[in-house]
Amino acid sequence: MDRNPISPEGYDKLRDEIRVLEEVEMPKIAEKIAEARAEGDLKENAEYHGQREAQGMLQAKINQLKSRLASSYIVDKSTMPKGVVSFGSTVTVKDLDDNTEETYEFVGPGEEDYSGEIMKILTSSPLAQSLEGKKVGDQVELELPRGIQKLEVVKIIDHEG
Repeated sequence: MDRNPISPEGYDKLRDEIRVLEEVEMPKIAEKIAEARAEGDLKENAEYHGQREAQGMLQAKINQLKSRLASSYIVDKSTMPKGVVSFGSTVTVKDLDDNTEETYEFVGPGEEDYSGEIMKILTSSPLAQSLEGKKVGDQVELELPRGIQKLEVVKIIDHEG
């Protein structure tokens, strides 16, 4: 299993999410199961079966988050190399085919966010992997389903953690 870097904040966020699911959400479902069980015949009790399914799905989510946490190691962004693309860097790349620019921040599990002006993408993503270790002016070719995309690193902002 590959190990992924994660910031202390990202680690705490994942750990807190697991705690809430285990200590708040799971007991709520257990209580609903007990209430549904008290209604009698379990064979035809849709509420009971629905809550058991919800419990299974919640446990699967907890297991997935725990797995992400277990495969992560905490990294202080200020210790990362300067002037090269790495975990914690914010990188602006130019598409050499249409000269458009996009900016990404490379983050660990649980920290990704694709909705902002600066997309926070996982260091394990193909884009991040192809740019890792590159400097301003370096070019990469990224193989995508629609074909090869040629990118140039135009700016790197190092984070101090």
